[in-house]
Amino acid sequence: MADTNEKRHAAIKSLEYIEDDCVLGVGTGSTVNFLISELHQVRHKIKSIASSSEASTKLLSDEGFMVEDLSSTGSPDLYIDGADEITKNFHMIKGGGGALTREKIIAHASKKFICIVDNSKIVDVLGKFPLPIEVIPMAKSMVSREIAKLGGQPELRHDFQTDNGNLILDVHNLKIIDPPSLEKEINNIPGVVTNGIFALRPANEIIIGNAETTEVISNT
Repeated sequence: MADTNEKRHAAIKSLEYIEDDCVLGVGTGSTVNFLISELHQVRHKIKSIASSSEASTKLLSDEGFMVEDLSSTGSPDLYIDGADEITKNFHMIKGGGGALTREKIIAHASKKFICIVDNSKIVDVLGKFPLPIEVIPMAKSMVSREIAKLGGQPELRHDFQTDNGNLILDVHNLKIIDPPSLEKEINNIPGVVTNGIFALRPANEIIIGNAETTEVISNT
């Protein structure tokens, strides 16, 4: 189990990347929650904020920030988000919280993407964490059959609806050797909104929180 201090250290380190007049994109999840609680330290640098989920929007609002639509903010200068798994090739699985579609939209729109994680999230090969896929409700059975052909075991996330009104299939036992290709292949299945592989738009930097310090890896 990840130490909350590791998550907090990674979140606090990411504050250093927020520059004056920053249009900031904020992700979703437990590590990002630490970021949101510390954003007051750099409030004077933030021009506007876009959020990837209703949950993060509420937390940001509770901290006194006004969250705007991405269509209003334009391209964020910086997007900060966590990951459920990430390799040192900067490929990720995201969407454990179900916000993968909005996360992927903001990541794609942003000039720079920083991933903040505790060190338990670093893996050599993606796939131990079940891969989330957001699907249109009427397509869930068809998409499940197509995913089974790829060797995965899809499981409907029970009693869950995304902020977009869709369902999540969590796919077990996929060994993801070529993340960019699989990301495209799954997204081409009709009825798939998007999947939780973030490889076509990888992170620019990873901030890894350790017990006492942080490690930064740059994608250069």
